[in-house]
Amino acid sequence: MNRTPRVDVGQPSIDQIRIFLAIVDEGSFNGAARRMGRAISVISYGIANLEGQLGVSLFDREGSRKPQLTDAGRAVLASARAVADDVDAMMARVRGHNQGLEAELTVAVDVMFPTRLLARLLQDFLIAFPTVDLRLHVEALGAVTALLLEKRADLGIAGAVMVDDPALERMAIGQVDLVPVAAPGHALAQMAARTGALAPGVGRNYLQLVLSDRSSLTAGRDFSVMAARTWRLGDLGAKHALLLQGIGWGNMPRHVVAGDLEAGRLVHLPMPESGAISYPFYAQWRRDCPAGPARAWLLEQLMARDCTERAPGQGNAGR
Repeated sequence: MNRTPRVDVGQPSIDQIRIFLAIVDEGSFNGAARRMGRAISVISYGIANLEGQLGVSLFDREGSRKPQLTDAGRAVLASARAVADDVDAMMARVRGHNQGLEAELTVAVDVMFPTRLLARLLQDFLIAFPTVDLRLHVEALGAVTALLLEKRADLGIAGAVMVDDPALERMAIGQVDLVPVAAPGHALAQMAARTGALAPGVGRNYLQLVLSDRSSLTAGRDFSVMAARTWRLGDLGAKHALLLQGIGWGNMPRHVVAGDLEAGRLVHLPMPESGAISYPFYAQWRRDCPAGPARAWLLEQLMARDCTERAPGQGNAGR
């Protein structure tokens, strides 16, 4: 039985891998030498050593002035790039660490905060800090503050239900409007359609869907709760779905239900107690946790940008 002889493969250096990639990218040994600031003899020697260690020819140098990748060269190209990228990432992280840059940043965000604004902010964050890993928590009411106090978050975007604690600092950064809504078939919506208005206090007689708090900090505290009977939900998406289904009425961020109101899937309830409720946002952080460059940048951006989500047609200055 014939067996293929085993060929031991040596371990190339990162410098040899970079020489290989430079030749591929520049299309010539001369181009690689110029790019790396090396003599062409050094480039030739480095690639010859790499081929010797791997036991394969990476370039076909015959018949053309431009070296062409062999089948073996094409086979290892993707792996070579991955190795070089990993080393670059490691070096960037080490340089960042030496400069005080965080390896990871944990941000807690109130569920009412406009997703569109958050996505744009984090897109810019990724460009500014490509080596910093981000951990994002989306929570309701006092749960954002709880994560900060437990040192499980570095920065919070907290909402209207605030917890005053001497360990925390905060600054107002914007707001959204909450509007009372219900499905067109709901009794309150039909009443409003017939009369054009609702009597004061009539909302108390119908099931209200209320966002609940997962933390113990503000447990039992209500925000804009009118009805004697409530269903408490821990998820804004679930509340939205139940409202569309006609199960109760409730307050929702205007930007979340704007499309439903325009399409008639939900209707704005003209409650005399409150046509729209301002729901403010605050950047919040611990006083005893020094800010690294990434957290400081995020905080500066939150304070500099307009984090107010306006009604359609009003525009929005927040990027």
